[in-house]
Amino acid sequence: MLKTIGKFAVAALAASVPVLAGAADPSPTTQKIIDRGTLLCTGHNGSFFGFVEVNDRNEWKGLDIDMCRGLATAILGDPDKAQIVPLSWAQRFPALQSGDVDLIIKATTWTMGRDTELGLQFSIPYFLGAAQFMAHADLGVTEAAELDGGTICVEAGTTIERIAGDFLSSNNIEHTMVSYEKGAELRAAYLAKRCDAFAGWGPNLAVIRATEVDDSEAHVILSDQLSTDPISAAMRQGDEEFVDLVNYLIAALIKAEELGITSENVDEIAANPPSTTVARLLGADPGIGERLGLRDSWAREVIAEIGNFGQMYDRNLGKDSPYKLDRGLNALWKDGGVLYTPIID
Repeated sequence: MLKTIGKFAVAALAASVPVLAGAADPSPTTQKIIDRGTLLCTGHNGSFFGFVEVNDRNEWKGLDIDMCRGLATAILGDPDKAQIVPLSWAQRFPALQSGDVDLIIKATTWTMGRDTELGLQFSIPYFLGAAQFMAHADLGVTEAAELDGGTICVEAGTTIERIAGDFLSSNNIEHTMVSYEKGAELRAAYLAKRCDAFAGWGPNLAVIRATEVDDSEAHVILSDQLSTDPISAAMRQGDEEFVDLVNYLIAALIKAEELGITSENVDEIAANPPSTTVARLLGADPGIGERLGLRDSWAREVIAEIGNFGQMYDRNLGKDSPYKLDRGLNALWKDGGVLYTPIID
């Protein structure tokens, strides 16, 4: 079971998710979700840790799940209206194209091929994944340059193999690359210290460190980020207004963190907004809902239910999770990352 109806949901549902006078009509996809009363969102088998997993109470959790719950709150006023549809990686695109789900929020990389050949549209990224190295902490290394002369393990035939090799060579870091055909063999070789470090996708390295080793503090994920994979929501082409809605959901979560608005203080700030930007974001001034076919309080409700982007990141992947993955590129622009938002005017 997902969490019960939030503090703003009762009024919203009682009004049947009203659209303000003079507001834009809901997009076709949004209207279909309203008519159905649920948001159909992609899931997984529950083992993509940090993004889509199941806790010990048999509840869905993860960054992707929170994004789905946030969208359900924005449209329907209730995070529990997000229905998670378990799908394999191969099933996700056909399921979207056939209408079995409303959108894909499933650690999906925005690529040109998918954008132009599969009939999809992508949101702005809500996560930036990077290839990184994990090394044995007793080596005392914190960055890749300190691996000079070392042995690096990598899974054969993957893009990570190429990215890691190119990075090490272009930075004149002497190394021996050892490739393994299977991921299990790679991890066993690393844990047996047959290599000094191994290359992988940052979130996966964090999960391995948290779940497959006896002492997580004996392993360090190095600060170097070798690549950037923009992880975005995918939608069917032809409903640009729905893409706008998803984009501004992501923007609202990031802007809330930038402005210091959290699930704990959003009510207080909404009652006395300190600036016109905050007033618009939280619906004290009209506009943020009218343009999207929603009520003006939608962003305030979302923040109250799931928090800002930083709160979501910390509990699912970061310092408050088992995985302790540093924010890196996923920090705000003012904190050394690259996250920013369109201007909410």
